[in-house]
Amino acid sequence: MSTVSRRQLLVFFAGSAGAAVLGDAILDGVSSQTIAQTTLTFTPVRLPHPLPIYQQVKSFLPIGIGQGQIMNASGDIKLTSYNVIDDVVVPPEYERYVIVRWGDKIFPNSDEYVGYNCDYTSFIPIGRTADEGYLWVNHEYVSFPFSGLVPETPSDVQGLATAFASVIGRSLPTNRNLELDGEFLYNLGGSIIRISRRNIARRFIVVPDAKNRRLHGLSGLGINSQRNDGYQSITFWGSLSYQIGDQNYLIGTGPAATEVFNISSDGLGNKIIGTAYNCSGGTTPWGTILSAEENFQGGGAFFVGVTEAVRPDGTQTGYTSGTTGATFGLVGEKYGWMVEIDPADTVFRPRKHTWLGRYRHENIALRVEAGKKLVAYLGDDRRGGHTWKFVSSGTVSTISSKSNSSLFESGTLYVAKYNPDGTGQWIPLLLSTPTNPVSPTTLSSVEFAALGSAQRDGLLPLPRRNGIAGQTQDGGAFGCTRSNQATALPGYQNKTLSNFYTSQGAILCDAFLAANLVGGTPTARPEDIEVHPTTKEVFIAYTDGAPGGDGYPDSRIFQVAKLSGAVNATQQSGGIYKIIENSADGTGTTFTWQKLAQGGEAGSISGAGFASVDNLTFDNQGNVWGVTDMSTDTHNGFSTGAAGTQTTINHSLIGNVSTFTGVFGNNWLFYIPTSGVDAGKVIPFAYGPVRCEITGPTFVGDTLIVSVQHPGENCPINDGTVLSRSIELLDLDGTTFNQTRSVQRGSSWPSNIPVADGGKGESTGIPRPCVIGIRRKNSTSRFI
Repeated sequence: MSTVSRRQLLVFFAGSAGAAVLGDAILDGVSSQTIAQTTLTFTPVRLPHPLPIYQQVKSFLPIGIGQGQIMNASGDIKLTSYNVIDDVVVPPEYERYVIVRWGDKIFPNSDEYVGYNCDYTSFIPIGRTADEGYLWVNHEYVSFPFSGLVPETPSDVQGLATAFASVIGRSLPTNRNLELDGEFLYNLGGSIIRISRRNIARRFIVVPDAKNRRLHGLSGLGINSQRNDGYQSITFWGSLSYQIGDQNYLIGTGPAATEVFNISSDGLGNKIIGTAYNCSGGTTPWGTILSAEENFQGGGAFFVGVTEAVRPDGTQTGYTSGTTGATFGLVGEKYGWMVEIDPADTVFRPRKHTWLGRYRHENIALRVEAGKKLVAYLGDDRRGGHTWKFVSSGTVSTISSKSNSSLFESGTLYVAKYNPDGTGQWIPLLLSTPTNPVSPTTLSSVEFAALGSAQRDGLLPLPRRNGIAGQTQDGGAFGCTRSNQATALPGYQNKTLSNFYTSQGAILCDAFLAANLVGGTPTARPEDIEVHPTTKEVFIAYTDGAPGGDGYPDSRIFQVAKLSGAVNATQQSGGIYKIIENSADGTGTTFTWQKLAQGGEAGSISGAGFASVDNLTFDNQGNVWGVTDMSTDTHNGFSTGAAGTQTTINHSLIGNVSTFTGVFGNNWLFYIPTSGVDAGKVIPFAYGPVRCEITGPTFVGDTLIVSVQHPGENCPINDGTVLSRSIELLDLDGTTFNQTRSVQRGSSWPSNIPVADGGKGESTGIPRPCVIGIRRKNSTSRFI
């Protein structure tokens, strides 16, 4: 069972300073005033796996759409059977309803529609109340059943029914061509939608507004006409009005805009076509949105993307054949940035802030204090990606002033270096910064000591340069490993970044490899970062410590594998960490760090009871909320595709045992109160439909807005087929037991929910990514 105590959880989230002020009485939940205010006011949803909370309070076991039964607390909480429901299951005290869905035609141009795979959400109020405002929603990528031709569609579903024609009202091309590639990119980016709850039901609904609009992967395609490199005729992808290229291009700010984009092969200078691959993001206090371009790298089966590899001058090594970048002439160096948008101002041209670096952006969290420098924390969501900080050159004026946007245009980008003793440094990415990579043997030392080998041979990617480590060309990545480091590393050590890059802008275009070069710590996929509203401590959700083709997380800091054959050995499913700055304003270059708990089953050593934690957020009472992002092809112990092949769940295995996430069921939403009798407990609040990800949590008054991304992903549209298997789980005492798990093979959500909640009441209807609202039934003002 997890060795993390309730007190440890509370102190971690409340902050050591806050704990000292509160004292043991309140920390231990014996203050009657605190208890009265924060006693649990809902019935936790019963998940398939054991959690300590089920021994202490009643739980709600879902048995159908909008149906369930109350289970009493019990010392024995093993469920020998569990039927997964294809719905957003919330406590019986709450309701869920659809606000907007993929394909909704709610824009002034009736041809346009809401994009696919909704992710990060944000709400910018209109006026002084939160009753009406602009909803921003990211659209990250396309996946089956959007089309059988989208990247990485399982072969056994490619010929099955898809969703596009049913939802949009026309068919896609049956082979890859300009129109198909264009429609894929149109479905990425983001949507700006005015919503209001000024109605009897007090539910958010879409309302007409001339400012309702799309920003997508081909916004501004019309500027291709200004080129002379062969792409000047590629100014459209079809004959419909929105498929004709417009002039809604983006611009860049900072060094890459002036030192790299001016030499880009597209000849467009600081003009940029579109934004795409938009995952998480952030909201500024002055009412703009920061949208993160994540998996922009295209190649092979993952063809919706651009070239990631760049030369020493920051420009792409060339178009990658077969990618959408090559289709439309999208130069790789202009993608992979943090994008700022103003939903309320149609004149504000969206911009990519290059001082924040080019990498697979997953998130951003801000410290904005009047009279101080702007500080931003960011993560690179790849295996071996880094944790980052940006500090502006200028200072914040009035916190709500839109002039603060200019602070992103000048400053310094730092990468975090974690030391095993709990200290750390912020290393600047400047031309003068010394190069000193962490050796692969050091990175992989813990796994190697335990198992006698290391995954990926301790891979550390470094910039490829002619004449170093036997390389004969410039640009892209060279794989430094345990096997070759003796001869490869000396060429990278004891130099400066100016020996590898021609300008500051070029460094920022290749930030991931440059960070490895200066000794930044490769980490375990930072999927979200949040700054605590009072303590200013920086909370980081690392989703998965397993190494991969992009690198090897430092095994001294992160759990990279299951290192023992014991059934309850620590699992690798990410964890929650925090950074405590040594400087009061967050601008310093040293910090300390702490790890709360490792992801994994509650019966495993240090297991927190969840896996692959993704977004974190704080409500207005300082409570912590989190969602999980377990890989779709492991859910409930079945791989994706029509066959529904059982994955291996064997707790005696060692090494990279990624299939353990199958025990947790569907992705879910949890709650950790930070005061009262339930303080520090992990409390399940909701779970999502089959094969989906719940993401983008945003609190707006009494409502939690979240996205339901890719229900039924890479599986046949639900036709009633049910998969069933015996699955091995851990009990809280660390012993195993078997459970019969049943789940629909595909999803029909939200078509399968009542019309009153935004569905169609069709048990085998079309699945659609959506943005939903969750609120207490007969709500007054607060969510909890």
